[in-house]
Amino acid sequence: MVFVTDGARTLRNPHVYLDTVLLVGSIGAQQPTALQGWLIAGAGGASLVWFAALGFGARWLAPWFARPRAWQLLDGLIGVTMFVLSAMLLRLAISGV
Repeated sequence: MVFVTDGARTLRNPHVYLDTVLLVGSIGAQQPTALQGWLIAGAGGASLVWFAALGFGARWLAPWFARPRAWQLLDGLIGVTMFVLSAMLLRLAISGV
């Protein structure tokens, strides 16, 4: 039942639609007409794989994330990732590229 509950929560998330309509739509509009169908097929296929992995992965990882230490590790990894991305953006902004 985890998949159904998380899937419903995901579909109520406005960011799902912002990403789909604005991000993928704006990228798709820049592509040649002959490639737009391939972009739609690729984005749709990637979404199906992502949401299936998210739902089934949540069930598979639930016992591991029952421990507070696992959440601390995940939070640390997310923090390191955000720091690296911000450092890369700062370096890019300073270099003026």
